[in-house]
Amino acid sequence: MARKKVLFISGSIGLGHVIRDMAIANELRKITPGVDVFWLAAHPACMPLIEAGEKLLDESNLLADDNVPAEEARKQGYQLSLFKYLQKAKGVWEQNVKVFQQVISKEHYDVVVADEAYEIAMALGEKRIQMESCFVMIFDFFGLVAMNWNPMERLGTYLWNRQWAKTRDRYDGKQHVALFIGELEDIPDISLGFMLPNRRELAKQICKFVGYVFPFNPGDYVDRNEVRSKLGYGEEPLIICAVGGTSIGKELLELCIKAHPLVKLRVPHLRMVLVCGPRISPDTLQVPQGVEVKRYVPALYEHFAACDLAVVQAGGTATLELTALRRPFIYFPLEGHFEQEVFVAGRLARHQAGIKMKYSQTTPELLAETVINNIGTQSACAVIPTDGSRKAAMVISNLL
Repeated sequence: MARKKVLFISGSIGLGHVIRDMAIANELRKITPGVDVFWLAAHPACMPLIEAGEKLLDESNLLADDNVPAEEARKQGYQLSLFKYLQKAKGVWEQNVKVFQQVISKEHYDVVVADEAYEIAMALGEKRIQMESCFVMIFDFFGLVAMNWNPMERLGTYLWNRQWAKTRDRYDGKQHVALFIGELEDIPDISLGFMLPNRRELAKQICKFVGYVFPFNPGDYVDRNEVRSKLGYGEEPLIICAVGGTSIGKELLELCIKAHPLVKLRVPHLRMVLVCGPRISPDTLQVPQGVEVKRYVPALYEHFAACDLAVVQAGGTATLELTALRRPFIYFPLEGHFEQEVFVAGRLARHQAGIKMKYSQTTPELLAETVINNIGTQSACAVIPTDGSRKAAMVISNLL
């Protein structure tokens, strides 16, 4: 019998998408013998794939880098308008659609899994791409939210949400399937816009909700002393400051650097580790003695498991990992970034996880005081489901 082929297209903004995709792919291999998994991913999403020895298609080198329009759309300071990013990204998306057409014209795949690859989903919905493969679209938020009263942004958000409303006609649950990484309650119970459907009710109609996806079992990291020993940490109070896979978090790292000496006055044996990610050069940061700087850290969740406190952006992956590991953390949503300010922050509030702070209102003194008050504390967050990778893999397996 011929082996089945699955193609994953992983979003290249940050590393969260590809990390969860790899977890799903690993579960798929366990429950579906005889399946071959291939990958289409740009930098930096290709980095963990290469490290893991996954089958990365050569055409990945032809993909446009989504990080570029995201970084161009940012405002001065710790801000990013996702609406402006989408406007800028539409130009580079055409390149990715052409690459995808090239890939599927050369080889047949039984299932194509697109993790927030909106350009591919839109091209299929508009019938600009024709393919016989089953198609799985992965979401972790549903619909846009206008973050200011700018008439153009509000109009643009409304027009984008009209496209979201049309997803009811695109996903039949048989050949075209929508997966939501999370729970129904993670979607705000509000309308997509004037004369548009309620976003939670619409998502309930078209999405299969699989819960949260992790590349690890939180139960394996209960013994923090064992984890710290494995990673080379001692008994000193440990803070991990991480900003994800784009360059848009540099200001947050600089804020942590300024707060470091103030914290150290009260916590003299403090150890602070900054994780820049693949797109911020450590050389661009002026760090005092005693602050360590790392660029790309594989399995960052292990360092989260070892820490006494984390300071992070409001990225969906990092905050969920910290919640699952039940570690105390402070998070700063990018201002103007509706996914982080509305969806991620809302989910964390529901799970009573993390301490939300606003970058533009936070001085080094305020951050230092918050760190001192929370380092080493016991997290009071809820226990969350962690079997999403298996549930998602089962959906894909059923299509095979």
